[in-house]
Amino acid sequence: QVQLVESGGGLVQAGGSLRLACVASGTILRVNDMGWYRQAPGKQRELVASITSGGSANYADSVKGRFTISRDNDHTASLQMNSLKAEDTAVYYCHANLIAYRPGDYWGQGTQVTVSS
Repeated sequence: QVQLVESGGGLVQAGGSLRLACVASGTILRVNDMGWYRQAPGKQRELVASITSGGSANYADSVKGRFTISRDNDHTASLQMNSLKAEDTAVYYCHANLIAYRPGDYWGQGTQVTVSS
């Protein structure tokens, strides 16, 4: 059974940093794109950043220059978040598109990031 397990959320003051990590586990043939989405109360889930298996990254305009996504290995992706703002407060979800017994899109359970102003 495939699982995406996130870690690294928490409470931080504005201007601070956090690092999120996501590990894909289970019987997986290949992990294609990985990414991070977030959902704030009363808002739709939105893409924060994504990265291909080859390392090409894509960012939402709101986080460019502050967040960096990386592939630590084939099954792990991290999101380094610097210069955090109150508007970054949300539940952050890891996403992966992968080849497994049931290929397709998988989601983590979400991790809370709260930025106090």
